[in-house]
Parts: sequence; structure tokens; C-alpha cells
Amino acid sequence: MKLLLISDTHLETENIPQYLTGIIKDYDLIVHAGDFSSMAFYRALESTGKLRAVHGNTDVKELQELLPEKLVFEVEGIKIGVVHEGALSIVDTTPLRYLALEMGVDVLVFGHLHRPLIEKTDVLLICPGSPTKPRMSDPCAVELLINKGSLSTNIIEITGQSCSYIDFSRKLDRDKEA
Repeated sequence: MKLLLISDTHLETENIPQYLTGIIKDYDLIVHAGDFSSMAFYRALESTGKLRAVHGNTDVKELQELLPEKLVFEVEGIKIGVVHEGALSIVDTTPLRYLALEMGVDVLVFGHLHRPLIEKTDVLLICPGSPTKPRMSDPCAVELLINKGSLSTNIIEITGQSCSYIDFSRKLDRDKEA
């Protein structure tokens, strides 16, 4: 099964942007780790019939009441947990590992950082980054493939604007080369 993991979209639109629509069609499930921001964008993703989601800290009150803070579901015998916040640091993932163990999951998908992270210990921790509002990274999502109990992940680069720091850093590199 192919899962598309996203988070921190922060969109107000009633439509899924074209650059995401082209990707979504290739996946069996969309897992969103919170911060849709609006009911309109949540409804757009929900209309695909593929969505599993939690609310984030910036979601409107209606979404915070509709969606859980934590979600656990199973795919082909693999327990997947989803939360929005849980990462205090991209460097120290210890609290996330303990949260995954507390939730009894094999995989913990989380958001809030706006940049990708995939870490495997006794559990698999995944922050998919943000396809629309990245921080210190390019726009991205994560693909999680589950096949007969085996897991594999890929970071998917998404067309869009990088964070301003990354753009500035690339400009410095180009200026050095010139």
C-alpha cells in the first residue's frame, strides 16, 4: 500500500493545488499530520476519500473539535500513529520515540517542524515536512510504502517555493560561482 504523508499545509483554498493533485492520485491513503488551517482545505482533501488526519495547533476551532489530537490506525499489520506536535527539536527525537512506544505504534508520523525527518530505531519516526510552507527545506512530502510487513520511505520533492533561507543560501552559492 502507498501512503502519502503531508503536514503543515496552512492553506485557505477550497481546491487542492494542481501540484498536489497530480501526486495524490498515485496513493492509496493521504495521512495529514495537522495544520490544514482551514475547513475548506480539509474538506478538499477529505473529498478524495483517502484522508486520515489529526488537527494541528493553528487549525480553526471547528477542525480542532472534528479531528483528534492523536490517531492510530493499521495498514497491513503495521500500526501507524499520527500527531501534530511532539517534536521539541529536530535534533533530539527521544520524546517522539517515547510517544510512539506509549501509543503502541510501529510508525509515528508528526508535523509542526515544516521540514522532513525520517529516523529509524525500534520505531520509525517521520516528519513529512511541508509541501506548501517549508522551513529550512524545499517543499516536500514523504512516501511510505508498506508491502507484506516491510516498510520503505522516500522524500518526495514538490514543485513550489522553498523557504526564504534556502533561496538566500542558493543565491550566495550562485554568487560565489560567478
